[in-house]
Amino acid sequence: MLLLINATIKQKDFLKRFCPVILVLFGILQLSAQADSTPSAELNPQNINWSIPDDKFLHYWDNELVTRKVDSIITKGIKIKAFPGAQVLVAFEGDIIFHKAYGYHTYDNQQTVGLTDLYDLASITKIIGPLPALMKLYEEGKIRLDEPFSTHWKPWKNIADKKDLTLREILAHQAGLKPYIVFLNRILKNGHLKKRFISTVSRPSYKKQAYRDLYIKDRFQKKIFRAIGKSEVSAQKSYRYSGLAFLLFPELISQLSGHSYEYYIQKHFFLPLGATGLVFKPETKNRPNPVVPTEIDSLYRKDLVRGWVHDENASLFGGISGNAGLFGTARDLYLMMELYRNYGTYNDQRYLKEETVREFTAVQFPQNDNRRGLGFDKPLINNQHYGLDQSYPAPEASPESFGHGGFTGTFVWADPKYRMVYIFLSNRVHPSRSHRQIYESNIRTSVQQVFYQALADQVRIN
Repeated sequence: MLLLINATIKQKDFLKRFCPVILVLFGILQLSAQADSTPSAELNPQNINWSIPDDKFLHYWDNELVTRKVDSIITKGIKIKAFPGAQVLVAFEGDIIFHKAYGYHTYDNQQTVGLTDLYDLASITKIIGPLPALMKLYEEGKIRLDEPFSTHWKPWKNIADKKDLTLREILAHQAGLKPYIVFLNRILKNGHLKKRFISTVSRPSYKKQAYRDLYIKDRFQKKIFRAIGKSEVSAQKSYRYSGLAFLLFPELISQLSGHSYEYYIQKHFFLPLGATGLVFKPETKNRPNPVVPTEIDSLYRKDLVRGWVHDENASLFGGISGNAGLFGTARDLYLMMELYRNYGTYNDQRYLKEETVREFTAVQFPQNDNRRGLGFDKPLINNQHYGLDQSYPAPEASPESFGHGGFTGTFVWADPKYRMVYIFLSNRVHPSRSHRQIYESNIRTSVQQVFYQALADQVRIN
């Protein structure tokens, strides 16, 4: 079913004016400025009044043709087991003009995918969670892009190969940091969890909950930070994707802001926008939305993971991390990506300065064949000259566009030039992360290309 959606001004004004009240009611904003917590309930998107003229989008493209093409790609993806189900959302000029759900949560075909289902966003967390917080702190002068990161992250002050790395280099994946460290190996021995790091019940020194009956020892976070500090740094300054610093950012944000990372992003971004579905650990928050499961974990949690973060490193932080951990709906992601597409504004409210968003979404080191912005992914350099099988994302995407993908099968992209936001959600890691057909068949970019080509056929872009 194709949904044509546009929030009424009355609804948006309500969220804008009464956000502090909502924060208090949800338990995020306490009457004391020092008290931090998280919401226990969610505004139900189905109760929001949406309205848009039924024929508005028809001015832009052939709806039936677009729908048939997208249906064909997604149906093929389900057939080849790239994923059991998926969602596609596209917004043009601020209006959601296409939002459709496909398939099921799992291959047993028991629960159909719904438009308000929560997905594990994986690495999309990076640009939705810590990145807007860092952008705001940058605007406040609390962090600087071209000073040594060790100025802000003191443990690196005396580490020879890290003390001079800048935040710009780190966010652009130009610092030479190691791509990933499997910290799960440090809590396992012969396939069993080490009791000195993991408890099956909450105890005074085991407060962070990683799963239903798994709690992480408090000091394990410091062990992770030390391991990152000791990790090797490549001497060659070139593009090398690394998520390690995103494990540090929540603690840094907390230190610089005086509030918890989760509180800070909820207060300044998610709740004012109305993106109330963006949440860590939905299993513990009593959310009404169904949660799409990810992998059947036979090593660590010994369960079908649903409502708890798939990424093991994020799990070891109690599910609240900067590299992964956020869950959300397609509409939640649209709100954040629309804010970025508008260079810091949404619904006539400014959240970030235009120059800040332009700086962070610009290619930083093109001379090094590094396409990345600051935290944001960008099209391949000269992407428009490649065919779909070699491009990233769709070759029609403008050089000004930006976004990010997620390991679980998620993808978001905003294109200011073509005034488009594209959201793709799936759980391609179900039942196993070995399922790579989503990459081999270029499914996410193939769907994205359908909308670019339809737009090019019908509308002259000024």
